[in-house]
Amino acid sequence: MIPVTIQVALGGALGAAARYIVGAQLMRPGFPVAVLAVNVVGSFLMGLLVVWLGRRGLTEWQPFLLTGLLGGFTTFSAFSLETVTLFERGEVAQAAGYVAASVGLSVGALALGVWMMRGLT
Repeated sequence: MIPVTIQVALGGALGAAARYIVGAQLMRPGFPVAVLAVNVVGSFLMGLLVVWLGRRGLTEWQPFLLTGLLGGFTTFSAFSLETVTLFERGEVAQAAGYVAASVGLSVGALALGVWMMRGLT
């Protein structure tokens, strides 16, 4: 059996390579259609795989496929899965807060990083 961290690393490398290929094929000036496509496809595949693996008792494949492959392809799929899981548990306010905090804080943190580095150079 391959250690879990190696499974995640191998899946992550394949997912990142797939993201690069899809992004290169769909890259267009203007609207970021490549990133949108990767996020939507990755989230769809996450939904399919989490149920399929669970129903077949193949959860040992989750580190490679979900965390590694799809995590390398797009972390948005993990974000989407956690959001849906909160909704399914009936924790609607927590799910909404998670979405707002994740998007708002992540975009804000990126903007802060850009602003700080531009001020340093």
